[in-house]
Order: sequence, then structure tokens, then C-alpha cells
Amino acid sequence: MAEEKKRQGAIQRTTRETDIDLKLLLDGSGKVDIDSGVPFLDHMLTLFGVHGFFDLSVKATGDTEVDDHHTVEDIGICLGQVVAEALGDKGGIARYGLCYLPMDETLVRVVVDVSNRPYLHYEACVPDQKLGTFDTALAQEFMRAFAQHAGVTLHIDLIHGSNSHHIIEAVFKGLARAMNQATAKLDSLTGTLSSKGLL
Repeated sequence: MAEEKKRQGAIQRTTRETDIDLKLLLDGSGKVDIDSGVPFLDHMLTLFGVHGFFDLSVKATGDTEVDDHHTVEDIGICLGQVVAEALGDKGGIARYGLCYLPMDETLVRVVVDVSNRPYLHYEACVPDQKLGTFDTALAQEFMRAFAQHAGVTLHIDLIHGSNSHHIIEAVFKGLARAMNQATAKLDSLTGTLSSKGLL
């Protein structure tokens, strides 16, 4: 029997603003090696890998002397692109994922459809503009870039919560678990889960 092809992706992306080397193994064990140049994003990407059971490596430099925006957005783009690469024609996957993620006083709902129709609904406002040096609005920018380039419909809602760190952490953990569920292989499915026969 032929060995099943690993579901993985890799990208090296260089612009005038960022230089990113990112690798992803979907069927991993949560091994991470993250150095984005943005410490808070390192923390969030670590959570994404660990809680999604994805092996993720990110090495990035960017114009963080301006601010973190370009680095955060471009890593979202790259992560989305390698997810799309790893999934190929999206055959055999569960397609949908749902996670209610509690983080102390916070509860976040993340729902994903690996639909090839990029869309982001994001209602997870945080009370603080900054967490350390990190602009909290960049969490939404990351999710928009990820959804657009992964080809997923992504709905993120804060049910309740008051701590900004907890809210963003719950969003990233929820994304990890929802994506793990949506990308899971179904033994009973051949081809794509669509009445059209194509996503």
C-alpha cells in the first residue's frame, strides 16, 4: 500500500516590508518553532499550533520599527496560503468546524467552513488598544488575511469577556480547534463534501 501523502505546506515570502519563512504540517502533534519578531504574535501562533495539533514553524522579520501591522498581516497571508496548499483539493475533509472556547471569564465562538469562499465575520472587540506593544486591532487583520488566503468562511464572536489578553487568546485557540475539526479526514468520505462535487 502506498504511503499516504503528508498534508503540509511551506512558503518563503519576501516583500519590501517583510521576509517570512513558514512551514505547516496539518497532521502533526503541536510542535512549534516561532520567531515572528512580534512577541505577542509568537504567543498566539504557539497556541494555534499546540491546540490545533499542527506542527508550525515561523521565521519572520519585518518593519516593526514602523509598527507590527505588516508582519502580522503578512504572516496571516502566509499561514492561509500554506493551509490551502496542505489541503489541496480539500477532498475527504470534514469541512466544517465549531469551537466554543472558554478562557477564564471569556467565552469565544469560532466557526469555520473550508468552503473556498473567503469571508470573515469578526465581533470580538477588546477593551484595550494595546497589550504591551501589540495593537489589539491586528488580531482582526490577521484573521482577515488568514481567511482570505486559506479560502475559508470564518465567523468569530465574543460571547462574553472583559480581559483583552484572554479574548484574543481564546480567538486563536478557538481557531486552532475549529480548523483541526474542519480539516480532519473522514474515512467515509471520498471527494469533497459538497452537493456540487467541487468546492
